[in-house]
Amino acid sequence: MNTVRCESVSLFTLTPGGQQVANKLRAHLPMQCYCSEKYLQEGFTPFVESFKNTLGQAFLRDSAIIVVGACGIVVRTIAPLLQDKFTDPAVLVIDEKGKHVISLLSGHVGGANELARYLSHLIDGTAVITTSTDVNQTCAFDLLAKQMCADTIDFRVATKTINQLLVSGKKVGIIVDPFLANQFDFDIHSFDIRGLTVVDDANVEQSELDALIDVSMQSVRPTWSVPTFQLIPKRLVAGIGCRRGVEPELLKSLFNSQLQALNIHPKALSIIGSIDVKRNEEAIVSLAKTYDVPFEVFSADELNQCADRFPRSEFVEKTVGVGAVSQPTAWLLSNGSLLGETIKQQGITITYGVLN
Repeated sequence: MNTVRCESVSLFTLTPGGQQVANKLRAHLPMQCYCSEKYLQEGFTPFVESFKNTLGQAFLRDSAIIVVGACGIVVRTIAPLLQDKFTDPAVLVIDEKGKHVISLLSGHVGGANELARYLSHLIDGTAVITTSTDVNQTCAFDLLAKQMCADTIDFRVATKTINQLLVSGKKVGIIVDPFLANQFDFDIHSFDIRGLTVVDDANVEQSELDALIDVSMQSVRPTWSVPTFQLIPKRLVAGIGCRRGVEPELLKSLFNSQLQALNIHPKALSIIGSIDVKRNEEAIVSLAKTYDVPFEVFSADELNQCADRFPRSEFVEKTVGVGAVSQPTAWLLSNGSLLGETIKQQGITITYGVLN
């Protein structure tokens, strides 16, 4: 089963032999295949001006790039384009015989390691993985964050610190906030935690840890003597209803105040929603941009499917076609798992929910 998820993939071949490898992969992974004009065949698009130019365009556009050819030409081509391990696309190189699938760039966050393993299985090749945590058979902080769909305060520092400790044989602990474990059936063992020591509040200080990963959505957490890096699962959703033209700063202020009252870290927010007539409401659009989360809208008919669960307002129903907005929106976004009470102030309603 294909568990690899790439939003867009481009594959480049430089020779007829490379095209044979590409043809084995195309049936299993949607991708745009490129080749030179002289080797053009069905299913392939010719390079735009040159291999270098076309690969450069794909590097800025796609989530993954596969080149069937030599590592050297790929390295020289992408070198001027490299920006950051957390934002560069996955880049893989496969030799013309399909014997080796090399994860060249963005192995963890970009998903190149996972994609290399999947592709090597398809063509009966060998995945070549060189990231230190994989070689040492430990987990990696950045990959763990990706698996959990989690964030942290300083992702770069946390990743570098934890991964270096793990590959150096140091003792790194991981603790799960009971709020997650008990309320949402959060099972830490469903993730890759190789090399980590699972601890709880009672034995953190006695475990002689070199560092601790604290998995929690809460903004206020216990203080431990060991260096601690919080992983914040992005599981909070917010349904919002408001009067037209509400001031963006007022919405932000109420939103933040309610987060503080619930002791939920702002980085736990995953999505904001409302009714479709509010798709261009400046205050909500601005709030989504501030938190860098998607803004999803629902039609009145969609909200009416669960609106009878909540108190209705005749004014709201007359205005937008449904008796409540924030609660049914949060209900749909969270699959019925609401959190706390709905806030209703100054023409604004906010309802939170959590993703299980």
